Amino acid sequence: MTPKGFWPQLVAVSYKSVFAIFVLLSFAGPAHTQNAPEPSANRNDPPAHNLPAPGLVGGKTKKEREAALALGPELERGESPREILAQRRKLDAALNQIQPQRPGTVDAYVISIALDSDPVFAREAREASAVLSRRYNAQGRTLTIAGPDGSSDEHPRGSIAALTLALTHLADTMDASEDVLVLYTTSHGLPQGLYYHYGDIGYGVLSPNRFKSVLEDLGIKRRVLILSACYSGVFVPALASDDTAIVTASAANRTSFGCAPDNDWTFFGDAMINRALRKDQPLSAASNEANLSIADWESRRKLFSSLPQRSIGTSAQKWLAALEAQIPAEPTQPTGKLTDAD
Repeated sequence: MTPKGFWPQLVAVSYKSVFAIFVLLSFAGPAHTQNAPEPSANRNDPPAHNLPAPGLVGGKTKKEREAALALGPELERGESPREILAQRRKLDAALNQIQPQRPGTVDAYVISIALDSDPVFAREAREASAVLSRRYNAQGRTLTIAGPDGSSDEHPRGSIAALTLALTHLADTMDASEDVLVLYTTSHGLPQGLYYHYGDIGYGVLSPNRFKSVLEDLGIKRRVLILSACYSGVFVPALASDDTAIVTASAANRTSFGCAPDNDWTFFGDAMINRALRKDQPLSAASNEANLSIADWESRRKLFSSLPQRSIGTSAQKWLAALEAQIPAEPTQPTGKLTDAD
């Protein structure tokens, strides 16, 4: 994305966010009779967002609707039964490839997921898998969940349900006392959480409360959570803990940038994943480097600062040191269209 000034960028981001919030908080209206667009002949093309989003929750008051959103609602509509089965088989096949944990070894289990069908997120999730797998020596223990990006569609596509199933499978595979979950999510965001939006068939909100309850129910205590989305700082108060390292693309009341569909990276993904985490440096130092890059890019474009957030618990600092001792000394080179080259 090449913003030419503050207002065009902010208006574009804010309009999409405000519209999404409106439809999510509203009652579901009558079914739309508008016909869905014809699917592309190229199965690698991601579906576009064309139809109005449905209301996800009910309630007589705003407080009741906010409480319903906190539960993490998800809606699928109009998808063919065969495609539902095909996606489940694709996810099962990917999960079956995950290797068991090694007793006495701090194994990292990596999930990189795109929760929106805009192709920038799929591209980012795919490359993030490669970067994080190499950094944390997680070959055979890495799961990519990302839909088509225009050139590839080999992975199961992202959804809140797919993420929940993947986390459940990893929880049954990991040793909670020594292994670590490394999770990267990339999508649009809302003040209520991560926004799941796949074409005109998949919608939902992964709220901080729902995310926290899933991780706690599964007993996944040691975790590195890297969340790329507008308002993603809303997750820090809910998910921060002694055994958690969490890094977000923005503060709870700020948007983040770079999510144009034809981009290879968001600002945060480029700075954090594509550059800082390719190097042999601790997560905290990588976060500092990424924050400086993002601040520079936003300043030069006269954008309202996204203010990425970070929280690393005391216990997490100890096992992170052991995990990061395995980082390859030789960095890899950034890929794709780079933000500062726009």
